[in-house]
Amino acid sequence: MRWALVKVCLAVTAMVVVAFAVPLGLVIKEMARDRAFSDAERQAATIGPTLSITTDRTELETAVLTTEPGGAGRMAVHIPAAEEPDSLPLEIGIRRATRKDLETVRKSGRASISEVTGGSALLQPTALGSGDIAVVEVFVPEDEVSNGVTTAWLMLAGVGIALIVGSVAVADRLGVRMVQPARRLAGAAHDLGEGRLGTRVPEEGPTELRSAAAAFNSMADQVVQLLANERELAADLSHRLRTPLTVLRLNAASLGEGPAAEQTRAAVEQLEHEVDIIIRTAREQRPQTQGLNGGPGAGCDVSEVIRERMGFWSALAEDEGREVRLAGVDRTVRIPVARPELAAALDALLGNVFRHTPEGTAFAVDVHHSGDAVIVLVSDAGGGIADPKAALARGGSGRSGARGTKGAVGSTGLGLDIVRRVAESTGGDVRIGRSVLGGTEVRIWIGLDGQRPERGRRGHRVGRQRRGVMRRNAALRFRSGAGPNL
Repeated sequence: MRWALVKVCLAVTAMVVVAFAVPLGLVIKEMARDRAFSDAERQAATIGPTLSITTDRTELETAVLTTEPGGAGRMAVHIPAAEEPDSLPLEIGIRRATRKDLETVRKSGRASISEVTGGSALLQPTALGSGDIAVVEVFVPEDEVSNGVTTAWLMLAGVGIALIVGSVAVADRLGVRMVQPARRLAGAAHDLGEGRLGTRVPEEGPTELRSAAAAFNSMADQVVQLLANERELAADLSHRLRTPLTVLRLNAASLGEGPAAEQTRAAVEQLEHEVDIIIRTAREQRPQTQGLNGGPGAGCDVSEVIRERMGFWSALAEDEGREVRLAGVDRTVRIPVARPELAAALDALLGNVFRHTPEGTAFAVDVHHSGDAVIVLVSDAGGGIADPKAALARGGSGRSGARGTKGAVGSTGLGLDIVRRVAESTGGDVRIGRSVLGGTEVRIWIGLDGQRPERGRRGHRVGRQRRGVMRRNAALRFRSGAGPNL
C-alpha cells in the first residue's frame, strides 16, 4: 500500500511537472529570441537619421562603426544605385543575407528576418533623403538568440526534480502514517487470535484507522471482560460449594471414631481440597471485573435473605454451642443486589466465622438502614484478624494471619473478595475492624443510589459517628439479649 501510494504520487507529480515545464521552456526560448531581435531592431534604427541626411560612404562607415553591432562587424548598409547612368549600388559592411532577400525587403518596405550561416540577419528598410529605400542588415548570432535559455531550462528541470522528490517524500511519509497503524492493527488482531488478551493498539493515524483501533481495543476489553466474568462465575459457584462442605465437615467431625468415620472425614477433606483447586485455577491471573448486580432491575430484600441464611446456619451454631444474635431484620429493606449474590456474600462471611473461630464463639448479624445506604455488620467474639488490610486485599485473605485459634489455613481468599465485589458494585465498600464482642467485625456498606455514601470530611465524620452508634447499639442488644436468639 505504501509503495503504491508513492508510485501514484510520482506519476501524478511527473505529469504536472511536464505539463507546466515544457510549455514554460518554449515560452522562455521564444522570449529570448524576441529579446535578441528587438535589440537588433533598436541598433538598426540608430543608423536611420544618418541615412536620411547623407549617403556619403565615409560618413556612413563612421556612423556604422559607432554602433555596437557595427563595431563588432555585424552591421551592414545596402543602398541601391541612383537613377543616374553611372551610379552604382553602395554596400557598407559585410553582407550575409542574399540579394533576393534584400530586394524583397526593399520592395515590400517591411522588416524581415533571414536565416544565414551562424545565425540570423535582421533586414530593416530605411528611407533615404532621395526617396529610395536602403536596407540595414544586422547579424544576430545563434548564441545571442538562445542566450540564457539553457540556464533557464536547467533551473526548470531542477525545480521539477525537486517537486518530484518532495512529493515522493511526502507520499512516503503519508504512506508510513497510514500503513504503520494498519500493520499494528493487523498484528494486534493476530496476537489476540493467538490468545494474547493484553494486546492493545495505540489510537494513531488517520481518523478511520483511529476509529478502527478504538473499536479493536473496545472489542478486546469486551473479550477480556467476558472471559473474566466466566472465570468469576466458575469461582463463585465453586465457592458456594464450601457452605454445604462446611456443614458436611462439621457433621463428619461428630461421627466419632471408626473406619467409616475416618473415610468420611478424608473424603470431605479431599473434596474441600479439590474445590480449593478449582477456585484458585478459575481465578488465576484474573482481571478486575464489575457489575455483579445483574442489571439495573436486580435487587432483593436484605432482611429476608439474612433471615433465611441465618436459619440455615443456626443449626450448626446450636451444634457447636454458639450464641447468635440477629437484629434489624424486622422490616423490608430493598437493596440493588441480586439475591444469589447477597446470599453468597453472607455465606462467605458466616462460613469464615465457623471455619476460623473456635466452637462456642458467639457471633451477631446487625442490619442498619441509613437512608442512602444499608449497613450489614457481621461480628464475632473470636480472636480477631491480625492484618485487616491484607485480608481485604483481593485474594489475600488466605495470607492474612490467624483468626481465632484455627487460623486461615486452606483459605482461597475468595470469601471476602465476593463480599467486596457485592458492595463495590453498588458504590459501597467493606471494612474490617474490632467488634464490640471482642473479635472481628466485617462491615458491608451497600449503596442505594449507586454512589459512594458519606463523601468528604463531613461525610467521614458522620460515617464514624454512625458506626459508633451502630456498634454501641449492637453491643447493648447482644448483652441484653434483644433481637432473635437463633
